Formats: sequence, C-alpha cells, structure tokens
Amino acid sequence: MTLMRRRRIATQFLGFMVFATALAIARPAQEAQPTESDRSDRLAPFVPTPEKVVAEMLTLAAVDKTDRVYDLGSGDGRIVIMAAQKFHAEAVGVELDDDLYKQSMERIAALKLQDKAKILHMNMYKVSLRPATVVTLYLLTSVNERLKPILERDLRSGARVVTHDFQIPGWTPEKSLIVMSEVGISHQLYLYVRP
Repeated sequence: MTLMRRRRIATQFLGFMVFATALAIARPAQEAQPTESDRSDRLAPFVPTPEKVVAEMLTLAAVDKTDRVYDLGSGDGRIVIMAAQKFHAEAVGVELDDDLYKQSMERIAALKLQDKAKILHMNMYKVSLRPATVVTLYLLTSVNERLKPILERDLRSGARVVTHDFQIPGWTPEKSLIVMSEVGISHQLYLYVRP
C-alpha cells in the first residue's frame, strides 16, 4: 500500500470518526423520529461538501433545466445554489438549523436566484419529496436508512438519488464514482435510480 493511499484512508477515517462522534454526542441512541423542534445537528452535523464534489454529484445525476433537485440537510446551500446557477435546475434545500438557513437564504438573495432556488426551514423527515426528480444526500448511512421509506414512498420512477460517501442500505447503486477534492482527499459518490 502506497504512502499516499495510507494517508487518504487515514484522512477519510478521521473525517468519518469526527462526523460519527458529533452525531453520537448530539443525538441520543434511543431517540425515535425527530420532531419539528429538533436542531439539525441532532440529525447530522454540518460538514460542507467541497465545490468540486458538488459539481460531480450533480453531473453524476445528469441534472439539467428540467429537474427539481432536493438537497436534504442543505447546510450552507452550496448544492442548491450550484444546481440552480450552473445546472439551471429548480433547486430546493431542506435545513433545520436557523443560522445555516439564514446564511443560505442570504446567499440565494445576493446571487438573485430566488426564482430558481429556495431553502425550506424544516425537518427533512417531514418534507414531501414528490416533486423531486433528483435528491442529494451527505448524511450517515444510518440517517440514509431512516430516509429510505420516505424516498421509496415519494420518489417517482426514474428519480435519481446521489449520496456522498454513505450508501443507502438495501439499495444497489447504478453507478459509483471516486472524486478527488481540491486538496487531494477522495470522496465516494453513489447514484441510485428509482425503478
């Protein structure tokens, strides 16, 4: 195993451990479905996706102007903004954290993207995904598993789901892709297409 590969694996492991530890601290193990009053850090901590990875996620899903992209746990809105700005799709983020919601909305307004992009300030488990043709996720596998029944219920045939680093248990990806970020860290992307 090369030194570069060992470093990449160590960096990915460290990133995962920080992500998992933050989630474990913020969300008690016995907690059931989150309520409207939950803070987003109880669902998943905010870990921003590198811009290059965002572009690859949207490219992997073949997003275009006919799509409606939903980003669950949209953080600072970067996926929503890129989907609207560069891929010309209608884009909707779902973010529960007050500060991240405000930051996203301010950025969308500053870029004058209000006609193509918006953020719903709500719990991602409560949103209807029926209008979505593409869903993007950067959440732990356990969170993806909790979302799976909602995705199966709401998404129409042919809808695409792209996950970053964490798979959806029980689903077989149609494609997977490794993307190197600008700082040389590898990211695994998975594309699922609803039957």
